[in-house]
Amino acid sequence: MVASGAAVAYYQDHRGASADDAAAAVGDMLEGNTGATGEAPGSRAPESPDASPSRSPSPSASSSPSPSTSPSASASASSGRIDIPATGPGTFVTAQSDGTVVGTGSRVRRYKVLVENGVDVSANAAAAEISAVLADRRGWTRDGVNSFRLVSSGAYDFVVKIATPGTTDRICGAAGLLTRGEVNCSVGTDVVVNLKRWVLGSPQFDGPIGEYRALIVNHEVGHRIGHGHETCPGPGRPAPAMMQQIKGLRGCVANAWPYDRDGSYLGGPAVP
Repeated sequence: MVASGAAVAYYQDHRGASADDAAAAVGDMLEGNTGATGEAPGSRAPESPDASPSRSPSPSASSSPSPSTSPSASASASSGRIDIPATGPGTFVTAQSDGTVVGTGSRVRRYKVLVENGVDVSANAAAAEISAVLADRRGWTRDGVNSFRLVSSGAYDFVVKIATPGTTDRICGAAGLLTRGEVNCSVGTDVVVNLKRWVLGSPQFDGPIGEYRALIVNHEVGHRIGHGHETCPGPGRPAPAMMQQIKGLRGCVANAWPYDRDGSYLGGPAVP
């Protein structure tokens, strides 16, 4: 059981292309967003905020590609070395953690956290980290409208799935989305997070891995609750959590949170 406000503490490489080509391809995609302009094979999907599960799915890039072009990678984490297989079985284990409601908003959004079987990431630990992000006072509960509750069973509003690159490609590809093992996507109620991004973060983000994971969560959930893309409000100011930071900061400073500690919204001009 997860106490109120407590943590519940979050690529198949681009085959047939050079690392530079892969980087260029991903640079054309958008960052960690359920409402991003997506790239489907041979077409571009229109941008939408994807505020509800009924909206069309769209891929999301929450990082830049790894320099490696091998079919798998590994990284050292605090819990030891974590392997990143190119693909997995496509089945998932659900975090067996249930939290109390965090936030005071009347719109309570229930969510689950799942991790692909065979992946060296604990589902309960991932759920703890995601829950901690959603409970943080710099997060979306600060809007006074939205609250969140982690559940292990029953009805839910969305599911966060941490999946290998190959499985990410299969889930997203089934909806006609081309993720190239590089980006996240949102399909229906599923927010699919590439394992490589969870483990390795992004060289574009100047901060610890925990902060980058917070950006993934806040950006994706921001779309889920109805927020669209924003851009830099001015040089030296924090980049909005809803900004596609992978495409460049435009003079802003990397930032993972929608609000500051005083409760001010760290937004910017809306992207048409």
